Amino acid sequence: MKRIYFLLGITLTLGVVLGLLGSRMLSAQEGLKSGKVLQRTEVVGAKGMEAILVLRTVPPGGESGKHTQSGTEIVYILKGSAVLEVQGKPPKTLKTGEAFSTVAGEVHNVKNASASAPTEALAFYIAKKGARLEELSLPAK
Repeated sequence: MKRIYFLLGITLTLGVVLGLLGSRMLSAQEGLKSGKVLQRTEVVGAKGMEAILVLRTVPPGGESGKHTQSGTEIVYILKGSAVLEVQGKPPKTLKTGEAFSTVAGEVHNVKNASASAPTEALAFYIAKKGARLEELSLPAK
């Protein structure tokens, strides 16, 4: 009888841990789809391309999850601070007023450096005309 309770306890604990990990991965992927598109404009001289300006918010302790861009990305930190993790490079902490850029295919993760306050950023993308918000950032494989 004790063995059954022991196995049930292990199963319950394992289920909780897997559930927490799964929800964290799902919320990271949701972060790539969130944001408010502020402006879209055609890029003159680059047929079929447009510039897209997006307001992104990363909740306290949140992160984007490892992902890539489909094109060029420039990000300006409006409020708070963030840690940029680019594959193969040391992490870099960015504060309000600082910026970074990434190129297509570059695997990176952006973490909110604060556990108590959100980070807000303006993200500027060059992408195919009509690209949806969730197509701008794709989870890394």
